[in-house]
Amino acid sequence: MDLETLRFATFGQLDQAVTDWSTMVSNLAVLQVDARDDLKAKADKADWSGDNANVTKGFVDKTVREFDDAHQQAKSLWNILKDTRNELKACQGQLNEALERGAAKNLRVATTSGGGFTVTAGIAYTDPPLGPTVPASSEAERDVNALRGELQRILDKATEIDHTGSVALRALADQAALGFAGAEYKDRDSAAHAIKEADELAAIAKKDPEDLTVREFDKLNAGLKKMSGDELFSARFAEKLKAQGTLDFWAGLNTPGGPHELREARGDQYDDLQKNLSLTLATASHSDSSGMTQWKHEMVELGSQPISKNSGTVGFQVMSNLMRWGNYDNSFLNDYGNELIKTEKERTDNGRHGTWNTPAPMDPTLNRTGSDSGMDPMTGFMKALSSSPDAATEFFNDTFLTKDEDHEFKEGTDSDKKMGRRELSNFDYLFEERDWPKDYTDKGEDSISGRNAMALALEAATTGHLAGEIPAADLPAHNANQARLMESLTASISDDPERLTGHGYMSDSIGQIASEYLPDIHRATTEASENNTSVPKLFPISGHIANLEHTDVTRLLVSLGQNPEGYAAVEVGQKSYMASLMDYHLNPNLPDDQKYPHSTEETIKEISRRSGEVGGTLAIGRQEAVLGEANEADSDFEHAVNQKKGIASGVIGTGIGIGTSFIASPAVGAATGGVAGTVTGAVLEQLFKDSEPENLKEAGKTVGELWEDSTEKNTELARIAADGAGRTHKNPEIEQFAEWTRAGTRDGFNDASTAGQKMANDLETDIPT
Repeated sequence: MDLETLRFATFGQLDQAVTDWSTMVSNLAVLQVDARDDLKAKADKADWSGDNANVTKGFVDKTVREFDDAHQQAKSLWNILKDTRNELKACQGQLNEALERGAAKNLRVATTSGGGFTVTAGIAYTDPPLGPTVPASSEAERDVNALRGELQRILDKATEIDHTGSVALRALADQAALGFAGAEYKDRDSAAHAIKEADELAAIAKKDPEDLTVREFDKLNAGLKKMSGDELFSARFAEKLKAQGTLDFWAGLNTPGGPHELREARGDQYDDLQKNLSLTLATASHSDSSGMTQWKHEMVELGSQPISKNSGTVGFQVMSNLMRWGNYDNSFLNDYGNELIKTEKERTDNGRHGTWNTPAPMDPTLNRTGSDSGMDPMTGFMKALSSSPDAATEFFNDTFLTKDEDHEFKEGTDSDKKMGRRELSNFDYLFEERDWPKDYTDKGEDSISGRNAMALALEAATTGHLAGEIPAADLPAHNANQARLMESLTASISDDPERLTGHGYMSDSIGQIASEYLPDIHRATTEASENNTSVPKLFPISGHIANLEHTDVTRLLVSLGQNPEGYAAVEVGQKSYMASLMDYHLNPNLPDDQKYPHSTEETIKEISRRSGEVGGTLAIGRQEAVLGEANEADSDFEHAVNQKKGIASGVIGTGIGIGTSFIASPAVGAATGGVAGTVTGAVLEQLFKDSEPENLKEAGKTVGELWEDSTEKNTELARIAADGAGRTHKNPEIEQFAEWTRAGTRDGFNDASTAGQKMANDLETDIPT
């Protein structure tokens, strides 16, 4: 910025822009409140079902978030614009003050061509100058130099303010091609700092890793940790580093012949850098700026290519290890996943053999967490999908192989080998057919990371929320693609339970999935015909139904029951669901069109029976683990149940079909003992109490004793649930609830025994009758 431009600048148009944006922010704030407190509040209270539960309601939720983002982005733009205007006005004031002080000392400032200026001494400051120039004294020379330096500093500052303000405004506006970015910046300085920091750290990462100093490593690691969630910073960093530079940096840092001194000094912090870099790139992936659009395109293109000449490592292997943390953009994940699958098909000859072999001594250690070497790019990609539910759902439902492609996966069991080729989805291939490469931890033990990451991704894909998180109250109901994936998962485990029991570490995720499809599971146990309209009312489902077979459900629950974490996830979810169902159906305010069209006795017996069958089926799996070859400790199951304390309320969400206005009614009277606050809470408190170590009986029970113990516990919990709901809603038949829940639970355990007989050949222990 030159002197005359700043000195004579008028800020009328900028003032008007600031005023207009202030009005925009105020108007959007009103719309934001209306959208959240009116539109969303009504949507949350509405009784959604079918497509409305996952399409319309999801659209409402997305619209509300867009209003939030629009207000936030407008506020940030206003803050930056206002701050830039104010700082430029301040610079103008400082410039004029300096000129006035110079004039008082007979210092003359004149502009030159090209935007420069000169400062001379010895004449009065007039325009045009009067009289001859008098040679300056040493004191006057000092004044000239001082004024020249002050004016230049003011102009430099104004130039920086103008430039960084412009860059920040453009960068913020460019973050989203459609919709709004929602980035938050309180002033120009914070936005300018993000851009400057990104440029400095990108310059460090672009260096040859051999030349990277410990100090630079620390600056990079600390900077990424601090700024990884900043949208302007992350996008600018990735744009400056570029896709190839990203691969070069991480691969070069981890090559066995790489920076030895740095590895000696900071090797124990490589895992932190991997995480911080992953989080930064995840944030950057949501930017739609031209630079990030190019970065994402190039990264997908580089995925199947060697990272350097004569290297056996390809881009996917490097980048997937920088995707283990953070929420990556869905569109980028879809493009990346499609190209990764294409590469996998090429390298495995359409699934005929494995690929991404066990790492050799001279291969780079691309994953620094110690859980695996990082050579299989599918592992890191699965971790990315576990944090991006929508992308995960789409990926697993996509086609891996069609019937027309050249492959050897057959359908049917025709002994004459005339079976036709089957079509495989990505789920079919990964869960059933893929040869997962042998890998090891940093301690030399067999790694479980690959399939475990897949289970986490499946959890996100079927439930619609991040793996490992409690379902939110406003989580949309299951959509068609999620339900279809649940159907495939259940049928696959039923077809070959070893797919789960042989990899028991997946059971925590699969168990969580099952707990969020309990209405679908209950409907399957009734084996009701499609014309039976009463069962859907007994077990309401808001979104799309997962059509499950009774036999498949039984085999799934028995398989989950053999793992403490899987058992606990479903057991806690089931007891919570049962209590909420009692509360729901005994509520006299339930609309007539939603009521189960049978007596209170039949309602309580049927809820208890289906809950009993689920509990009994889990008990079969548990006894198989305790008394069979696995020889699990029975106390491990109770400990796992007790670990669910504090998160059990999250099992009941909108996705399982009960309207939020009819669950968690405040419980009263003796049912709660003055401790738990809801009917569900009373049941779970008793469940956790029974699972505390001091309340466990000694091990060594027989099959019959284990079965009877489970029956008694389930009967008591059903009684507490019914009694609590009856007292809360002042039901006149409450005195008979204990007998009804006892009869229903007993019938349910008998049903579990009958259904379990079909699995008898797969189990080591006897199934009680």
